[in-house]
Amino acid sequence: MSFLKPMEAPVCLIGNIESAQLEVMQDALEILNRIDQPVVVVAIVGLYRTGKSYLMNQLAGKKKGFSLGATIQSHTKGIWMWCLPHPKKAGHTLVLLDTEGLGDPEKGDSNNDSALFTLAVLLSSVMVYNSMGTINQQVVEQLHFVTELSEHIKFKATDKENQVGEEDEEDETPGEDFVRVFPAFVWVVRDFILQLEIDRKAVTESQYLEHMLKLKNGVGRTVMEYNLPRECIMSFFPTRTCFVFVRPTSGDYISKVESLPEHALDPKFVEQTRKFCKYVFETAEVKKVKGGHELNGRKFGILVKNYVTTIANGGAPCIENAVLSMAKSENEAAMQDAEEHYKTQMEELVKFPAAVKELSDARGKCEQEALDIFMKRSFKDKDHHYQDMLKNQLEVLYAAMVAKNENSSLERCRSLLKDLSTNLEKNVTSGVYSRPGGHKTYMCDSAEVVEQFQESPNKGVKAQFALEEFLAIKNGEAETILQADTSLTAADKRIAEEEARAALSEQEKKAAEEKASQAAQLLKDQERSHQENLLRLEAKMREEAQKEMAELQKALESKMENQEKLLRQGYEDKALRLEWEVKRLKEKIKKGRRPGIFRAAGAFLSDALGI
Repeated sequence: MSFLKPMEAPVCLIGNIESAQLEVMQDALEILNRIDQPVVVVAIVGLYRTGKSYLMNQLAGKKKGFSLGATIQSHTKGIWMWCLPHPKKAGHTLVLLDTEGLGDPEKGDSNNDSALFTLAVLLSSVMVYNSMGTINQQVVEQLHFVTELSEHIKFKATDKENQVGEEDEEDETPGEDFVRVFPAFVWVVRDFILQLEIDRKAVTESQYLEHMLKLKNGVGRTVMEYNLPRECIMSFFPTRTCFVFVRPTSGDYISKVESLPEHALDPKFVEQTRKFCKYVFETAEVKKVKGGHELNGRKFGILVKNYVTTIANGGAPCIENAVLSMAKSENEAAMQDAEEHYKTQMEELVKFPAAVKELSDARGKCEQEALDIFMKRSFKDKDHHYQDMLKNQLEVLYAAMVAKNENSSLERCRSLLKDLSTNLEKNVTSGVYSRPGGHKTYMCDSAEVVEQFQESPNKGVKAQFALEEFLAIKNGEAETILQADTSLTAADKRIAEEEARAALSEQEKKAAEEKASQAAQLLKDQERSHQENLLRLEAKMREEAQKEMAELQKALESKMENQEKLLRQGYEDKALRLEWEVKRLKEKIKKGRRPGIFRAAGAFLSDALGI
């Protein structure tokens, strides 16, 4: 976890200003932006003044932190956040969200309560619902927010351009959608005074919850209103569990429970608190979004901002739009990070002028690292748009490195040839070669310059071209000296001219071979780059497909479990309705696991990456 300093206390994540308008707090977003670890998000909701904050402080391992309050007024406004190292999962961050109490008469805005409840559901890995007394019809009715979720949350984008190609999902039900991404549901019952018995048989807390969520037979408005919240809880949330707590203490001490030593609390309350914390720590998963993508603090902050902005503007949060928005932001950042790494590492590895192999090896290493950086951060890169842009940008950066290397090599070679030919130039100027036999002396001195140049190290990729350029310039000089040499016959001069032309032609050939060799290496490097991109893309597709399969499998198991419970309870008609959802989920899983699905996509991937 990479805070500038540890969080000693919670901060407000989502403010709830006087006009019942929600807004994201920038200070909290900055904290989240510094968390690169996966986040496990636990949110608690419930009626005001029911002791939610105490449980969150226990999860934080602190006696104080979230405001408990000791009056009839609600203390927590909006949603407060506390980020801490996860006590059981190394390398993970525990994000605790304490929400403003629902049903506060001083606020008098049920829409605001619905928004807070909706946000708690959308943002958490585990949602804890806190209530008092027992689970009865009145308490279930107070949980009416769950019946409104399908009205307050959209699963798919309405903009067809943002669709991800899942045409066969148009007829899905909210339950089939929501169970894929909703949090685990934990119902906490406080000040529970009854015996955990049903028909005089002892039951567990979770069996008690399932019993209280049991549906009624019959038809009519009353039965429908009784069953609706129960059906929504079973349909929307993948798992459900329950904890019951006795009263922590008695008398006036109840308002000071956070300051009391453990021995002053009811031992049963203390033990149940430990069981609750242990359960949350061990079972709460990393927060995921549609497609099974895990979130770190930075991505979580983007999600928060998207949902709150949508609600503040009067809209219904869209799960798919939020994921697409997050993906756009992360993919752009991933591409930028990869480019910066590539550029920095290439500049560190390559010392100009560099040999072809040195430049090629550096390119291969840096490109692999850049792709690793991109693939690790990117997700849901539709049509591989950002990967393709990264590939093109890396080619541009490499072309600039090649040009820089060539210029550096030319400068080095020209400077070297100038230094090596200093004496040659002095002799020409002073007339050393302007006498009989001068041409032979000039050619020997010139050959010595060429030999010294060829033996010099670190000339780079333009050595033969620079030498060709040098010899072409010196060829005219040699011709002048040749024609002035009176010791040579006409035949000697013709032979010397032919040798000069042959030498220049040979050097031109070497320069052409040098250029062709570099071009061949460039093509080889491009092919290697294409193949590397293709392999990484296939691996990314497999990874994302596996995550989606895990998400669908989890949803299927939840639906099949609900179906079995309904059959055991005698609700065959309701179990039959679930069969359609079960069948669709099985078909999607089968389709995703179909052999050869990635091979069939090979041609498309090659086209997408220009292979």
